[in-house]
Amino acid sequence: MPILERKIEMLPPDSHDSYRMWLTTMPSDKFPVSVLQNGTKLTNEPPKGLKNNIMRSYRSLDIKKFDDPSTTPQYKKLLFGLSFFHAHVQERKKFGPLGWNIPYEFS
Repeated sequence: MPILERKIEMLPPDSHDSYRMWLTTMPSDKFPVSVLQNGTKLTNEPPKGLKNNIMRSYRSLDIKKFDDPSTTPQYKKLLFGLSFFHAHVQERKKFGPLGWNIPYEFS
């Protein structure tokens, strides 16, 4: 990361107006603060609630593949099970170790 920080600081102020640098990272203490302060930050967080999380999973699917007559009912059931499990894990992980011991009402 120090090399990246030096390269960014060495960019000329008259850089091209359309120049953009995309960086992705997990939260880290090693990420240079100057890069964070000089950039635009975007976050992508999972939706709140099981229902919204499942709906987000289904919206990201190709509807043609899902509605294809050759798609078996087992595929759709498996897809729902996987989407439900993913939503459940996403919802529970915010509670840490306690998240697995608290009953959750589906609404």
